[in-house]
Amino acid sequence: MTENRHQKLGLSDEEVLDMYRTMLLARRIDERMWLLNRSGKIPFVISCQGQEAAQVGASYALDREQDYVAPYYRDMGVVLSFGMTAKDLMLSGFAKAEDPNSGGRQMPGHFGQKSNRIITGSSPVTTQVPHAVGFALAAKMEKKNFVSLVTLGEGSSNQGDFHEGLNFAGVHKLPVIVMVENNKYAISVPLEKQLACEKVSDRAVGYGMPGYTVDGNDPLAVYEAVKGAADRARSGEGPTLIETVSYRLTPHSSDDDDRTYREREEVEEAKKKDALVTFKAYLQEVGVLTEEKDKELEEEMKSLINEATDYAEEAPYAEAESALKYVYAEDE
Repeated sequence: MTENRHQKLGLSDEEVLDMYRTMLLARRIDERMWLLNRSGKIPFVISCQGQEAAQVGASYALDREQDYVAPYYRDMGVVLSFGMTAKDLMLSGFAKAEDPNSGGRQMPGHFGQKSNRIITGSSPVTTQVPHAVGFALAAKMEKKNFVSLVTLGEGSSNQGDFHEGLNFAGVHKLPVIVMVENNKYAISVPLEKQLACEKVSDRAVGYGMPGYTVDGNDPLAVYEAVKGAADRARSGEGPTLIETVSYRLTPHSSDDDDRTYREREEVEEAKKKDALVTFKAYLQEVGVLTEEKDKELEEEMKSLINEATDYAEEAPYAEAESALKYVYAEDE
């Protein structure tokens, strides 16, 4: 009998099943978006496939009623965990007026939703790190008990915003968790050409904070690491750097051909460790996920995504004049 790891972490059967459901929803939305892109219906996809476990495991370790997240463009699992819906994401994919992220102005993956405490992101990578640190500074100044989580790819950890954000957070002991989703490639640049150190988490000591590297294909390992970091942050002990190691199962985006920089055998080998396979197997072995429940979930996903796709495809585009909104100050 497989060891019941989730109960040792204080997670109920219902909670881990909901984690799996959110991971599955992210994957099935992503797969549908690729089909829509290839059929010419939506212009662009930037994929979460292979990283859902880290995203959902981290999100469920937070207080999703009060904490803030500054996600990066692959974080469909994060934003779904924090309250976005399949319909919201499809409206963004189709760039429709009702898109809650930007009203159809931004590319997919530029998440932002004030009602769910999802901090608006922008196109330049890593700019979300100082933003999340700023929210953590506000929490400390206003003596509020929330923490902020910021996510980014390992390629982004080589940008100046990463250094400045972590240095400031470390100096001022701010309640922020920096989670680097290491998927082995910064577009086409492999990890060994990105870092001089062995692990991204090795950099933590330079910022005066603990650093941990965990299996990004294991949502329970990520949950445990982020829960510990959140507890540290709330008790005034400051920030934590967490590196989750997984693999990007798709090309960088729908405009990328990853066959030019990685072998098919490497991708196929990585698919064997896919969390949608391994976490499902764990839940089945501990008796949480039955065959009947699995079929129910797949049917639920299909229905949700069909409805969201149809709604978004028929929804109106924004008026052309709205492109000027929020660009210039309006007269009083």
